[in-house]
Amino acid sequence: MSEPQDEPPRPGPLGGLDSPGALLRVVVAQGTFIAALLFYLGAMYTSTFYRYFHISLNSLDLGFGEQVTQSLHLLKLEVLVAAGVIVLLVAAPWVRRRARTGARAYGGGAPPVSKLEVVAGRASLAIVAAGVVLLALWTEIQPYGWVAPLVIAAGLLLSQCRDSAGRRPRGFRRRALPVFVAGAFVFWALTQVTVETARRDAGDHARRVADWTGVVVLSSHPLALPTGGGLQKEVLPGGLLHRYRYSGLRLLLERNGRYFVVPLGWNARTDAIYVIRESDTTWIGLTPGTQPRVLGLGA
Repeated sequence: MSEPQDEPPRPGPLGGLDSPGALLRVVVAQGTFIAALLFYLGAMYTSTFYRYFHISLNSLDLGFGEQVTQSLHLLKLEVLVAAGVIVLLVAAPWVRRRARTGARAYGGGAPPVSKLEVVAGRASLAIVAAGVVLLALWTEIQPYGWVAPLVIAAGLLLSQCRDSAGRRPRGFRRRALPVFVAGAFVFWALTQVTVETARRDAGDHARRVADWTGVVVLSSHPLALPTGGGLQKEVLPGGLLHRYRYSGLRLLLERNGRYFVVPLGWNARTDAIYVIRESDTTWIGLTPGTQPRVLGLGA
């Protein structure tokens, strides 16, 4: 009588990550998700930033790569905190897989449960309640409103911790639904962080007009640029192709030959932004703006 042989492990629905094809699908899926998220955050940042200056995002005609690059402005502490929660959310399946492996190592039983995990699971409802209270105080906690959805998401994720008997929540209502809602709240928190970061950056940028790149405009015909506020107009001697010289301008943005410029004394709340298009009759030169003084390197 032959001895019974151990049954070989059955591959999962994707054949396991040992399969090159399965690994490629995982990498492509995660890469696509990350690229789409960066594009969304970049577009949200750019739209909010230039809305401060009353410029529509549609008029800028930014490409996919440029939008993704704009998302790099979000590499700040609050965004990294929200991103950490996303990592926890995405890593949840891997944690569950390790738990199953640990259960087999303990002879099919559940591995030991740490007291910290039990306490975290019991505190999840209180954390969600605290997040709901913060939502009710939304206007009072600005510009840190993003904390409210982030706290709710953290509480929902903690609800998936094991109890003292090593059991995890099961079923759609207790397992899948909280994780899905947590992901939605994390996405909301990231959106709020993006909007607040863009507003703050735009306000800081508007207060340093003198530091922007300088603009000199030479034109063969007078331009409808009112003098004052630092803008200077000179009429050069006759016989020159470009007789009219405008200086005292600063560059906000350049897109496809269009220069969005403002005078030195520009106020973001009340003053207009001038759009000058480069052409055969209009020459535009760029100069350094006022450079910040570096301590110990001269006046």
